[in-house]
Amino acid sequence: MTAAMTPPDATPPPGAVSPVRAAAPAMAATVCAMVSVQTGASLAVPLFGTVSPAGTAWLRLSCAAVILLLWTRPRPGRLPRSGLGAAAALGGASAVMTLCSFQAIDRLPLGTVSAVEFTGPLLVAVVGSRRRADLVWPLLALAGVLLLTRPWEASADWAGIGYALGAAAGLGGYIVLTQRVGDRLPGRQGVALSTAAAAVTTGLVVAVGGGAEADWFGPHVLAVSALAAVLLPIVPHLLELFALRRLTAGAFGTLMSLEPAVATGIGFLVLAQTPDARQLAGVVLVCVAGTAACRGGARGAGAPVPG
Repeated sequence: MTAAMTPPDATPPPGAVSPVRAAAPAMAATVCAMVSVQTGASLAVPLFGTVSPAGTAWLRLSCAAVILLLWTRPRPGRLPRSGLGAAAALGGASAVMTLCSFQAIDRLPLGTVSAVEFTGPLLVAVVGSRRRADLVWPLLALAGVLLLTRPWEASADWAGIGYALGAAAGLGGYIVLTQRVGDRLPGRQGVALSTAAAAVTTGLVVAVGGGAEADWFGPHVLAVSALAAVLLPIVPHLLELFALRRLTAGAFGTLMSLEPAVATGIGFLVLAQTPDARQLAGVVLVCVAGTAACRGGARGAGAPVPG
């Protein structure tokens, strides 16, 4: 049989990398990013009593911006305008996501917020899908998230739900724009510039809301903010940038459905929160959906992967 007649499912030639192996590092980076997010989020909540949710978001993003700018030393004048525009847009999406998420967490249980926020990545996964069969995985992941978080059991707080939906929109835009920034700007300069833009945006929100208070700048608050900035957003942003350079936005969006599962595991280990049968079933569903999405989610060899 000639090469032209080889069936599509024939054994790949020696040295070829299967889609599963190609996507595996990106999948691992995404999971590590979610662990860092959940750990960092746990540090933010105690600050709400001293610093407002918006102020906590501003301090965290400001610390992250200072660290990243000193580390990467970006030179905007030497970067393409399209990349700078994408970084500014990403900063806006990051600011919306962080501000709304902190406001929602201040009003609603974390599980409910996580479930509502997942609608952003779910929309990205559905829109980014090229095959009708791929629509099964976001639906399966959504069923798992509902079983895991049971948002219908929470007391209705429409302001909190509105903020959570705003965070979902910000997260959906964050996924798409992070991939765009990764393709257009070299190295980690896009991360630094977008984080600085997010810090400026949140700073404007804080200023409109009455400005910062003196006790926001105490040693304890600043130390916790700096540590939280490393865990969220610096480490997750870098890991997610690595993943989005190697995965389609749709596959990454579906993988984000693992966030409630990661939160459940951390809750069990750190807070002794034992999941029941329905929650465990939800963990299984989202893990299956994430793995299935990752199998076909590796970006093509021609996709740019900046250094």
